[in-house]
Amino acid sequence: MQKINFNVPPVVGTETTFIMEAIQSHKICGDGQFTKRCSEWFEQQVGTPKALLTTSCTHAIEMAAILADIQTGDEVIMPSYTFVSTANAFALRGAKIVFVDIRPDTMNIDEKLIEDAITERTKAIVVVHYAGVSCEMDTICELAKRHHLYVIEDAAQGVMSEYKGKALGTIGDYGCYSFHETKNYSMGEGGALLIKNKDKILEAEIIREKGTNRSQFFRGEIDKYTWVDIGSSYLPSELNAAYLWAQLEKAQDIYDDRMNSWNFYYEMLKDLKENERIELPIIPEGCVHNAHMFYIKTQNEPERARLIQYLKERSIHAVFHYIPLHTASAGKRFGVFHGEDKYTTKESERLLRLPMYYGLKNTDIEYVANVIRDFYKYSF
Repeated sequence: MQKINFNVPPVVGTETTFIMEAIQSHKICGDGQFTKRCSEWFEQQVGTPKALLTTSCTHAIEMAAILADIQTGDEVIMPSYTFVSTANAFALRGAKIVFVDIRPDTMNIDEKLIEDAITERTKAIVVVHYAGVSCEMDTICELAKRHHLYVIEDAAQGVMSEYKGKALGTIGDYGCYSFHETKNYSMGEGGALLIKNKDKILEAEIIREKGTNRSQFFRGEIDKYTWVDIGSSYLPSELNAAYLWAQLEKAQDIYDDRMNSWNFYYEMLKDLKENERIELPIIPEGCVHNAHMFYIKTQNEPERARLIQYLKERSIHAVFHYIPLHTASAGKRFGVFHGEDKYTTKESERLLRLPMYYGLKNTDIEYVANVIRDFYKYSF
């Protein structure tokens, strides 16, 4: 049996053509035709006033932290079950990270626990839409409004997902996307910052262009540009944008392909769920997900380890996901877990991600499902 990789970066076939167009235009450093096409595509697709491509989702979150004026001594509430970039962006600004427990059904922050973690120093709530499934945004946004807090969406996994008809990344004050090679739409390394408040667009452009008003200069709004504020080099290469543009042209095809794979996995494994051998993902009412990942939950961590090894021996690459940040050495230095860790650690130790990518064959999914079924039939 040929090895089934956990991930294969998406390729639709026109990437090389667009990259050559960028090269031949003699404009490869960023904010050329492909960067503009991608930005406009997102603005039209999700209905955000401004979408700025960035070098990574990490950098998009860092920009959001600067725009939210996060300062030393501020507190930022977020889940511990997330990638390190979510916390790093705010720790870099001197903020204290306040981790809150997750919901076991979606692996998202438990909206019912946030208010108790709010203090007079709290500045923002950072939500992470795990697996492209939305957090309970109505509750969170109402809470933020009442306490005058920013809402920043880490929607790294949420491109083309929705919550009650609204695109993820457009609901809070700032939304952050990822186009890493493991994401549904990729530019190798890259991201985007979505800005809700039009009054913040110019400031965001300045931060993204190393603290200069260079963007205004190129639009002919000023006769020279200079250093006007803090910032960094958050502008991606035009070559990366050209790669991404190829996939955005086929965005719906990629979405449909991944959704078909997700649904087939669910159909193939639901008997194990019904027999209470594993748990399958839950999509709450009002949420439209994007089939970013397909995961199962085993009974416990030892069982997961045995299953990973069983799959590996049969040429299937399946992986666990985040180690909760509050258990890491840096998490203990820069943050604190508020309340009881009832689900974060326990659920993280049970979750196993199965191979999922654009172009994954149904025959491969069937093989993966059958191997998992054999594991539970013969290994106990």
